[in-house]
Amino acid sequence: MIRIAVLGSTGSIGRSTLEIVRRHPDRFEIVALAANRSAELLGSQVEEFRPHQAALASPPAGFDSGDSGRWALGADTVIRMARRDDVDVVVNAIVGSAGLEATLAALDSGKRLALANKESLVAGGPLVAEAGRRGGGELVPIDSEHSAIWQCLSGPNVGEVDRLILTASGGPFRGRGAQELELVGPEEALRHPTWDMGAKITIDSATLANKALEVIEAHFLYEMAYEQIDAVVHPQSIVHSFVEFVDGSVLAQIGFPTMELPILYALSCPGRIPDKTLRTFDPVQAGPLTFEPIDHEAFRMFGVGVGAGRTGGTATAVFNAANEVAVEAFLGHRLGFGEMAEVVEETLERVEARNVVEVSDVMEADAEARAAAAKLIGMRESLVSGAGARRVKSI
Repeated sequence: MIRIAVLGSTGSIGRSTLEIVRRHPDRFEIVALAANRSAELLGSQVEEFRPHQAALASPPAGFDSGDSGRWALGADTVIRMARRDDVDVVVNAIVGSAGLEATLAALDSGKRLALANKESLVAGGPLVAEAGRRGGGELVPIDSEHSAIWQCLSGPNVGEVDRLILTASGGPFRGRGAQELELVGPEEALRHPTWDMGAKITIDSATLANKALEVIEAHFLYEMAYEQIDAVVHPQSIVHSFVEFVDGSVLAQIGFPTMELPILYALSCPGRIPDKTLRTFDPVQAGPLTFEPIDHEAFRMFGVGVGAGRTGGTATAVFNAANEVAVEAFLGHRLGFGEMAEVVEETLERVEARNVVEVSDVMEADAEARAAAAKLIGMRESLVSGAGARRVKSI
């Protein structure tokens, strides 16, 4: 029986994890559940799975669980949950840089960390690597692209790898030029053609910021130079990534889009648990598979993010934080689609990159980047207001 703590249990990845546990009660046990503010949904999950502990990082005003022995409140309780002695696997599905400390706690405690919180590696890659070495924890990625690479590397030596090729769906705006994207609004950007994800990740997919984050993750996960990591647009989302070896051989992991498969593998690897609920792959039904280059002019955020990765140090934390602020402003109709990349790029120019030695380095860079990005957005709003112009159309 594999004992699991799910951090971010009310989000998309968390709910998918619990769906897998429902189907395999003889293999998995939920020991701990944590959410940010979704008290009602977390309460229903607690009632169903009866974990030893539940936690709300930011409980709503007046919240009363009625079960003080089982419930814990505050962000620190979530981090402590990642260290519990009765937990074998920590699923970190926390959204944003807030997930970094839970990642470090799990690895430092020798746990298997099933990681969906890409910001942990993006913002604190060196700290994550050190925590794993120090505590003996094992990091297994949940992202479909990185799960694909992980599975392709389960046999060969990583030293024999020459190149990694990540695939991107292209999002809802694939094929549109930069001028066509100037007036698209958040409602249209949230209509992802392939994946059902939260708002922030869906916008990141539309701008290709998500793919830039995954390139940075790949750099840390597999200790590969940025020159050895490519990305292509693959609208069918059937091939989840390629691994090219030094002799020219290429392996790929394929399957119809579902996050449940990489989650199941992260919980059970190196073994595989039969699950007939997951869709059986049919090559004929999958149809033709196509691949296209990324349009760097239309989707500037990708290049901005990879550039931050090449800079290194806290630049990736700055990119991540500024992007979060820009996405929030876009969702609130305060920034245009193309302006998100402009704000993030300007923030990277204003916030100096420093070495990452401890968590405080990441947190300070994160706070500085958020303040700088917010200031830049405010300045743009003032200019637009003064000109009496509308930035984004309402779809």
